[in-house]
Amino acid sequence: MSPVETLPPLVVIVGPTAVGKTDLAIELAEKLNGEIISADSRLFYRGMDIGTAKPTKQEQERVTHHLIDVANPDETWSLALFKQKASEIIRELHEQQKLPFLVGGSGQYIQSITEGWAPPEIIPNQRMRVVLENLVQENSPEWLHQRLRILDPTAANNIDARNIRRTIRAMEVILSSGRPFSSQRTRSDSPFNVIMIGLWRPRVKLYARVDERIENMFSNGLLGEVQSLLARGYSPDLPSLSAIGYREAIAVLEKKITLDEAKMRMKRLTRVFVRRQANWFKMVDPKITWFEMGAGTSEVVEKSIVSRLRDSQR
Repeated sequence: MSPVETLPPLVVIVGPTAVGKTDLAIELAEKLNGEIISADSRLFYRGMDIGTAKPTKQEQERVTHHLIDVANPDETWSLALFKQKASEIIRELHEQQKLPFLVGGSGQYIQSITEGWAPPEIIPNQRMRVVLENLVQENSPEWLHQRLRILDPTAANNIDARNIRRTIRAMEVILSSGRPFSSQRTRSDSPFNVIMIGLWRPRVKLYARVDERIENMFSNGLLGEVQSLLARGYSPDLPSLSAIGYREAIAVLEKKITLDEAKMRMKRLTRVFVRRQANWFKMVDPKITWFEMGAGTSEVVEKSIVSRLRDSQR
């Protein structure tokens, strides 16, 4: 029996936004005595439900979900904190003889678990963060991201320019340590027997689902959700509210753009996001077993998981 086969199992479901990860994960977890750990950084925040396509209350009642609604929009959840909490939950589920499902489209969060990433251990420098945040306000997120590209091109390639929080953290680590952010992430073998499932759809069909999801967000009350967050005192400049959908909804409420313009921007930016996700989860990656989403996919994926679990126990 190989060392990998003696490790406790972890099913990981990845793929682009709107491909159908949530529905499939719930169905599989119900059948295989599992629980779901969210690896989507947008789902951490309370009150941000519609714009993040968060699993509904009914869906969360079908299967226990973890790491959803764990922070307020003005709180920060670092990669290191995610890795710590997710690892603890996975081990607790193993102790309960349950199968953990790590599900999401945030590549860095997935790989922190599957590839044993150790994020840089630099103590947060609040004063420096304030300075960097002010620079973003005075210039733009893209301006700071370009400075990051000059100092650490590798880190810049892996961080979306719109992700202000991650850009600031990378700059903070570089300026505090004098070393590239990308060089300070160490890796080790994963402590789990990872069964990684990738889901895909033809790009035309995927984009159609993206467009439908965005239309439904507004029909289901996205503007009201954002208005409620602002009324509760959350600043429109918060990193959490810079996510696709929230920034556009804020612009509509401030009468800077029309509703149709907001939808068009969201659809365009989500397509860009889908292409970035493809850089994290590649179809040629031998560690990922890919399945095209469609009728009967759930049964095929279930058989694949069960077969690999049996093989690991031999």
